[in-house]
Amino acid sequence: MVNLRKCAVIGVGFVGATSAFTLATSGLFSEIVLIDANTKKAEGEAADINHGISFAQPCYVHAGDYPDLHDCGLIVIAAGANQKPGETRIDLLNRNLAIMKSIIPSITAVNKECILLIVSNPVDILTYMVQKVSGLPAGRVIGSGTVLDTSRLKYLLGQHLGVDSRNVHAFIIGEHGDSELAVWSSANISGVDIEDYCRITGKDYSFGTMQRIYENVRDAAYSIIEGKGATYYAIGMAVRRIAEAIVRDEHSVLPVSSLVTGHYDVSEVCLGLPSIVGRDGVKAVLDIPLADEERTQLISSAEKLRSLLDQINF
Repeated sequence: MVNLRKCAVIGVGFVGATSAFTLATSGLFSEIVLIDANTKKAEGEAADINHGISFAQPCYVHAGDYPDLHDCGLIVIAAGANQKPGETRIDLLNRNLAIMKSIIPSITAVNKECILLIVSNPVDILTYMVQKVSGLPAGRVIGSGTVLDTSRLKYLLGQHLGVDSRNVHAFIIGEHGDSELAVWSSANISGVDIEDYCRITGKDYSFGTMQRIYENVRDAAYSIIEGKGATYYAIGMAVRRIAEAIVRDEHSVLPVSSLVTGHYDVSEVCLGLPSIVGRDGVKAVLDIPLADEERTQLISSAEKLRSLLDQINF
């Protein structure tokens, strides 16, 4: 039997180390195992986090190896290669597939009851790969999907509308990438349709303004990477949020990535859709209402991912 109070993070680069920090200080876990190809790096990250644990709730963070995962309830995979200059996306995908093919059998050899949370990019493609390679039930292989993108949208809308972003209810769905889309048709501020809210408060709801907000969400990673080289704080917070939903069995609705079968006429691909997340992983994928244009965009996003999958040596 797995222990949901025990977690592992595989790959402790910027994203993995930040995720380990947010999880260690969340109060959700009593033990966190860090695994990395560079053992010294894992040991150093564990020591650095442990030295501040007296300011948080007790949690034992340590470097380890795959046998240590035998009773982990949640395993976060943040390992993966970065794109090299002149390398195509397909070349990168094939390299990351090779990394996943080396990691996943080492996990399933000792633990077939865990939930796998994929954070490595391109997250939708890798989530699909991991589900197929692991053979675990689709609901227990989850990608971070568009959880971060949705948070970015809520933040930017909150700034534009002058309202707490926690009261903004809107989703980014589809690929975590250039083909993602904002679901404007159901966006609301605490139940008030966003267009009505803008009319009442005198805020701009023109196509151009909403399109700029969407584009700022879609391109956020590019601008952050240009400024500081990598993105990791917000995705670390997103990992914590997904972990909360799982460990606390919240049945929260989050736009995680998981295997889609028949939703919106899309099948055999992983992409971000609002899903009920709890102790067993994804319990259900929700078919939220979409405008005709939004449905068309979602299907196009899925087809793009399917096309990439067809080109990979899988």
